[in-house]
Amino acid sequence: MAKSALLLILALLPCAALAQRAKADMTCTHTGTDFVYDCTFQITRNAKPLPDLTVIVGADMPAMPMAHNVKPVKARPGKTAGEYLARLDLEMPGEWAVKLRLSGPVRDVLVLHYTFKQ
Repeated sequence: MAKSALLLILALLPCAALAQRAKADMTCTHTGTDFVYDCTFQITRNAKPLPDLTVIVGADMPAMPMAHNVKPVKARPGKTAGEYLARLDLEMPGEWAVKLRLSGPVRDVLVLHYTFKQ
């Protein structure tokens, strides 16, 4: 019995190794209000859009840990599959680590580094 279970685990290992994590592309535009940006996230896995996710977006500044961070917001679905929209109200321009917490059909955490300019 133990030998059969071990063989099954070994047979499934290559499948797990082939599974890819979710990926995200991010574009942000300044709204005209100080440090407020409208951001679009295109989330995919294996080059296919990931619809029907719950996406929570937060941000902090890696250069100043615990000094500047943004209250997380829930992204809303965009017009196309795998597209999500969120407004970020930052404390200052500069490099920020934008953290996406994905839940639903896929659970993952993605961190995107982005330089926001005024």
